[in-house]
Amino acid sequence: MGCLGNLIWMIFGGIISAISWFFIGCLWCLTIIGIPLGLQCFKIAKLSLMPFGKDVVRGESGFGSLLWNILWLIFGGLELAVMHLFVGVILAITIIGIPFAKQHFKLALLSLVPFGARIVPSNTLYMDIR
Repeated sequence: MGCLGNLIWMIFGGIISAISWFFIGCLWCLTIIGIPLGLQCFKIAKLSLMPFGKDVVRGESGFGSLLWNILWLIFGGLELAVMHLFVGVILAITIIGIPFAKQHFKLALLSLVPFGARIVPSNTLYMDIR
């Protein structure tokens, strides 16, 4: 389902979503303080382009990640997560849209708190060694 799912995803809005996230990331990177936020937008754009076959893993996050996640929520992260959640619920109503709804729920989680999250291939065992 990975390759075919990603192809269908790109045709029906994945490319537009990824370009939008990339453009917002470029705007954030115009300011010095916005560079960390822009880098998170690039991470979400990469996942938004091809979400099938990837998982979002929460890592150890310290005070810095917490602070940046709070700033992210204040400056639009909550609205973006709600948007992905809404689209996911609409897609989950239809039987054929359930795999795509799962991808929107994955993007909603990453859009809510991107700092401290990593994107890993779903077919590998992930172990955080610190």
